[in-house]
Amino acid sequence: MSDMRETPPYTILARAHVLSERLDIRGLERTGAVAIAPLTVKAGSEGFAVLFRFGAVVLFNLTAEEEDAFFAGLAPRMKERLTVPETDEARVVVDPALDDHVDGNGDIHLKELSPVRLQVVADVLAKSVILENDENKVAGVFDRIEPLAASLRSRGGGGADLRELLRHIGDVLLTEHRLVGRVEVAEKPEVLWEHPEHERFYARLEEEYELSKRDRAFNRKLEVISRTASTLLELVENKRSLRVEWYIVILIVFEIILTLYELFLRD
Repeated sequence: MSDMRETPPYTILARAHVLSERLDIRGLERTGAVAIAPLTVKAGSEGFAVLFRFGAVVLFNLTAEEEDAFFAGLAPRMKERLTVPETDEARVVVDPALDDHVDGNGDIHLKELSPVRLQVVADVLAKSVILENDENKVAGVFDRIEPLAASLRSRGGGGADLRELLRHIGDVLLTEHRLVGRVEVAEKPEVLWEHPEHERFYARLEEEYELSKRDRAFNRKLEVISRTASTLLELVENKRSLRVEWYIVILIVFEIILTLYELFLRD
């Protein structure tokens, strides 16, 4: 597969990007694809790109200029493009003398630059960078929940504070939907069903990037936010119900006063 002209061992750079909420890759398999699920295509002069429907792209051995050109061609397929894309990178060492592994410096060693190996590496890098993007998003919401909760409790408000809370919670629920429904961080990549011999290598990469640990921590934050939102909404609803009850009491008292007033006038 490799177009690389270097004599092994040699090092290339893998860069993972989150560009948009979704990526339309339909039809791209007919334009120089070397593998599918996930779609892997040739890119640049001697590089490759692995594309994911959830908005991530992992590029191998592309220069900065080649990356810009590749993204320009991909732009019409980006849905809900991010204002600030998330990026991460890793060094990949191709060395036929060694088995696939991750060394103490975090460098990824591949026995050869085969499509399956690129797909396994790209899957982990894509999940890692999408997690980082969503972790940052949820962390921002998480930080805003506490003062918002304090404000609602102290002022008993609804209004703008409640609308702001619902907007933040909506953002988090959309993030959760993307992770669970499309990214499937906790699931093994589809390519391993056909190539189980790479499962140990995938497990080592997953451990290196702490995907399972980060996914559990992320879900715990989502649960805390959901519980907080539920509590706050219940608090607001209770305050509104109490206000209605007071209105009813006031009306009853007013009616009694009117009745007494009429009685006194008759007397």
